[in-house]
Amino acid sequence: MSMTKSAGGPQGAVDLKLDLKPSSESAKKLQNKDSSFLDGSPSESPDLETTKGITAFQALVHLVKGNIGTGVLGLPLAMKNAGILVGPLSLLAMGFISCHCMHILVRCAQRFCHRLNKPFMDYGDTVMHGLEASPSTWLRNHAHWGRRIVSFFLIVTQMGFCCVYIVFLADNLKQVVEAVNSTTNNCHYNRTVILTPTMDSRLYMLAFLPFLVLLVFVRNLRALSIFSLLANITMLVSLIIITQSIIQGIPDPSRLPLVANWKTYSLFFGTAVFSFESIGVVLPLENKMKDARRFPVILSLGMSIVTALYISIGTLGYLRFGNDIKASITLNLPNCWLYQSVKILYIIGILCTYALQFYVPAEIIIPFATSQVLKRWALPLELFIRLAMVSLTCILAILIPRLDLVLSLVGSLSSSALALIIPPLLEITTYYSEGMSPITIIKDALISILGFVGFVMGTYQALEELIQSEDPLTFSNSTIFIQ
Repeated sequence: MSMTKSAGGPQGAVDLKLDLKPSSESAKKLQNKDSSFLDGSPSESPDLETTKGITAFQALVHLVKGNIGTGVLGLPLAMKNAGILVGPLSLLAMGFISCHCMHILVRCAQRFCHRLNKPFMDYGDTVMHGLEASPSTWLRNHAHWGRRIVSFFLIVTQMGFCCVYIVFLADNLKQVVEAVNSTTNNCHYNRTVILTPTMDSRLYMLAFLPFLVLLVFVRNLRALSIFSLLANITMLVSLIIITQSIIQGIPDPSRLPLVANWKTYSLFFGTAVFSFESIGVVLPLENKMKDARRFPVILSLGMSIVTALYISIGTLGYLRFGNDIKASITLNLPNCWLYQSVKILYIIGILCTYALQFYVPAEIIIPFATSQVLKRWALPLELFIRLAMVSLTCILAILIPRLDLVLSLVGSLSSSALALIIPPLLEITTYYSEGMSPITIIKDALISILGFVGFVMGTYQALEELIQSEDPLTFSNSTIFIQ
């Protein structure tokens, strides 16, 4: 789900360029595009680009919708991987820690803005200046790697989001098509629905490729704002319908395990981090606020709302469907036209959001590449790179066609670094020379260790399950279901 999430923000990635900034014009252009399409959500708001100063309420809305994306649809399965007791408690702790890491990033950025007399500091530059403030000579001499690391993980995260979207699109469209002959207007009539087999889900992914190519050829962020608005509307309507569906007929929860197997818990971690990984939205939002002093309160309030929403949907979805819960809760919805329309709406929303998520890595890679060739070859090269990047996401999605594993893998592999590992270390390097309490140092170290352990275990478990699956498509998310 992306204002997305999440993860350093496009402006935080402006300076990747292997330290070869494309041009002052290009950098300035990207610096003004304060949307952070990182959490798998469509709310990466291009409208921030044209806003001179947003109110506290507007910042709150952007923050909340910047966190809501495809990740929230996978939380019920994440609850199954953790247990009906451990899952909600872990999600609460994850929300608190993620919010705390966002506050750390904001404080460090503000400190360097005041020290260097700059109006705005992005994620990558904040990490770079944090390393420059470190007491270690080696870290100071290699401070520029801080910006590169942030930009690298941002590219990996965003491309991962795009892979998640392709798998999501294929799974949901496949189920809609296979159930079209048995879809009714009655959402309460209980009967078993046998889906009519159609083509392989990987062929559905390839079918979406031409449309995705056309979308990513849209090079202007302002033009993409239309897609952002459409995605926001479709997802809001879909979430409302999904919520009213799962609160009906919740069975006895005593049959569900309080604690799940520790191996599956690592998959929960990856999905949870994927959902919360929107740390890149905080600095652009703070920069756009009329009164930035109120932003810490807005940040805490917004993340509290997001955490409560995540726990509610994740817990209720697991209670409603139990062990039958699928990788995306949309795949569990009854086979009537109301809920089939939800899947179609989400397909439209995710299709639009793909272009927004894709914009971030494109604006990191393309300016550097085009600066290396003659001006007349710049446009053909840019279009070729866009085609190659969207084709790469499609190929990766085909290789890993399980939505649950893609969510967990992206969350563990890249999102954990940006959301949990880097911010605490940044606080240590920024304030250590000025004196830090041992408790703060221990706290930061524990958060980073937690992120690193989740990074290793989550990635390992996702890859192990992928390898052990003799035929990943036998675990297809569109299967027989009961209406």
